[in-house]
Amino acid sequence: MADRRPLSVTRLLGLQLTPGKLRGLQRICNDNGTLTMVATDQNSSLISMLRDSLKKRGENREPTYNEIVEAKIVLAEALSKNASAVLVDGYYGVWNSIASFHIPKHVGVLVRVEQSGGGKNAAGAPLGAIEPGWGVSKIKRIGADAVKLLAQFEPTEPDSAEHQYQLIQQVYQECQKHDILMLLETVAFPFGGEKKDSKSFLDRKAETVIESARQLSRFCDVYKAEFPGFLGHESDGQLQKNLEKLNAASERPWVLLSAGVDFPDYKKQVEMAMSASASGVLGGRAFWKEYFQQEGPGARERFANGEAADRVRQIDEIVKKSAKPWYTRYGLTIDDLHAVRVAENWHFRYGEAGKATGGSKAGAEGEVY
Repeated sequence: MADRRPLSVTRLLGLQLTPGKLRGLQRICNDNGTLTMVATDQNSSLISMLRDSLKKRGENREPTYNEIVEAKIVLAEALSKNASAVLVDGYYGVWNSIASFHIPKHVGVLVRVEQSGGGKNAAGAPLGAIEPGWGVSKIKRIGADAVKLLAQFEPTEPDSAEHQYQLIQQVYQECQKHDILMLLETVAFPFGGEKKDSKSFLDRKAETVIESARQLSRFCDVYKAEFPGFLGHESDGQLQKNLEKLNAASERPWVLLSAGVDFPDYKKQVEMAMSASASGVLGGRAFWKEYFQQEGPGARERFANGEAADRVRQIDEIVKKSAKPWYTRYGLTIDDLHAVRVAENWHFRYGEAGKATGGSKAGAEGEVY
């Protein structure tokens, strides 16, 4: 190391790896540059599960704010024990989890920016939006390490696709402005009268996943992808080819989401995705969806700290052993990163464009990129 020439930070800047984004990557990764991330940011599905559990107890009502908060806190604490980062929502999760010290200080924090649910067009295709009262600037201000945006995307449904594209651009530009890491999640969806089990949807799912990565992965720092196909619908050989195509299409390090599949299926998907050069996972319901099936707070907490936490541990072992470190996607090694150095007076060139005219002397006014 002592004999190696320094590497200019321009190598990183050319890859859009600015100080805030690079620090975010460091915070959400395992020590070897892989990513074991868990999600508790789902609101609609979690509230629906909680509502169903109340109904089984004879309580035909909506869950209270406090009931939702407690579930989020228990899950975040339990799942983060074996994770490099946890994804939480802004309304119920992030401030409650931080204020109560239920997310360990060494675990990265990602915060969802999009509104749960949202509108649809005449074809039944999603039209995403930012959570009211929320946004990138607030996520940055609270000290989070990354912003996560879900933008359901279907290239063959132009109206929704263009709407979602503009939403992605908006958030991407905001994350650049505030120098905070951005994770982009794209999800395929049925439309035009289809159901999730319609043959037309099942048949095009893999191509939608791959084409979405090809069109959109450049507008983020980590790309969160669906599994490109369905176990049992395509052969394992075809699914592996699909994963290789997804890897080739993604311009950023990519991680595999879980989409609520049963844990044994997710574990197999993860093994296949890691062999196709994924950098890790960001899974949610596959880890914890049986939480609300447990009887009473005590049983739920035991499930969260027992089986759910162990599922994360199993996936973490696979990720640390087989995933590709995020920096390999950029053609970098850890030795390259250790050799990076920044030129004197860099801070005058960092920040929002201001009134400086290239001056690099200490004391110069204004800021430029």
